[in-house]
Amino acid sequence: MKAFVVEEGLVMPLDRANVDTDFIIPKQFLKSIRRSGFGVNLFDEHRYLDVGEPDGGNSKRRLNPDFVLNQPRYRAASILLARDNFGCGSSREHAPWALDDYGFRAIIAPSFADIFFNNCFKNGILPIVLDRKIVDELFQEIEAAPGYRLRIDLSRQKITKPDGSELNFDVDEFGRHCLLQGLDDIGITLADEAAIRAFEQGWRRQSPWNFHTPDP
Repeated sequence: MKAFVVEEGLVMPLDRANVDTDFIIPKQFLKSIRRSGFGVNLFDEHRYLDVGEPDGGNSKRRLNPDFVLNQPRYRAASILLARDNFGCGSSREHAPWALDDYGFRAIIAPSFADIFFNNCFKNGILPIVLDRKIVDELFQEIEAAPGYRLRIDLSRQKITKPDGSELNFDVDEFGRHCLLQGLDDIGITLADEAAIRAFEQGWRRQSPWNFHTPDP
């Protein structure tokens, strides 16, 4: 998993509450268990004017010019600003996969659905909870200033705005550690690989009959 230390990037506003995981990545695209390749279908039902199908290709599909992701001023955004209860609905991990594959490294919202929130940490995305009033102000500032960028420093737990002012944010210490080190669940386990191997070797010596392979 790619580590998250500092992200300085363009901010895209998604001014809609209760964005569920089917909105983020529709159910027909969930057949693959690979973490890559979902970015082209992020927000698919709103991003395109026609219906998308798995393996159908997107090169000839018609983009919805009114959807925020397709507006030129927000292309290459890496920070998503959202409203309450972002990521609600089913617990599909494909939702953070799609966001990450598109290029979003952080999401700022007043609240998140619990499972989606935890899945973000496991997939290299930083979910940041800010007061609703502050989020409202950020939406207004983005609307008034094309090219609006933020700098997010996870180690300092601070967001720097274009005018130099800073916003503090809280983050769970374990989730912070995993993001800073680039550790997903597998990476956390492999960090103790030497201890696991030593235990297995000791157990084999102590109980060799458990490892006996019967004759054919």
